[in-house]
Amino acid sequence: MDALSDGFLEKYQALPLVVFYQDEARFGRISNEVACWVDKADAPIVTKQLVREYIYSYSALSPQTGDCFSIITSFCNTEIMSTFLEELGKQYSQYRIVMLLDKAGWHTSQLLNVPENIKLMHLCPYSPELNPVELLWREIRAKYFHNETFESLDKVADTLEIALKKFYEDKQAIKTLAKGFIIN
Repeated sequence: MDALSDGFLEKYQALPLVVFYQDEARFGRISNEVACWVDKADAPIVTKQLVREYIYSYSALSPQTGDCFSIITSFCNTEIMSTFLEELGKQYSQYRIVMLLDKAGWHTSQLLNVPENIKLMHLCPYSPELNPVELLWREIRAKYFHNETFESLDKVADTLEIALKKFYEDKQAIKTLAKGFIIN
């Protein structure tokens, strides 16, 4: 834990500590066809769509509390990441947050503004299996996006918002999804 040797834990010792994992994902109008169950008498009919329009979700989740915090945006860059961290820091202002995340360019930029109550720790390169937010993306894609087409990017955003809201409201679902990632 050399990354925490800068006094972060001691400086905010009066505040409870919570660990979050963070990642972002792209959702769009290119359909993803997968196998599906249908009645034996029916043939599966799945429409295909290839429209290159995308939105992104930045999400952080805590395996220990089941909390999930997300924003939906049009871009992935340092400015959006700074906004995400600022909003997370405000919502959890009564906590010390240790956030584990990958080394995307906007996570390591010198221009990134990190609130005082958040400490970033980077995961090993090329190791998505160490981040439970990847499981959140897989679950959302399987339940809300497979075999679906969207008439507009707004419909994609609406569907993504419904999915993220479900996980925001269901702390037990987050705990179940990320049960192997609790750090004591």
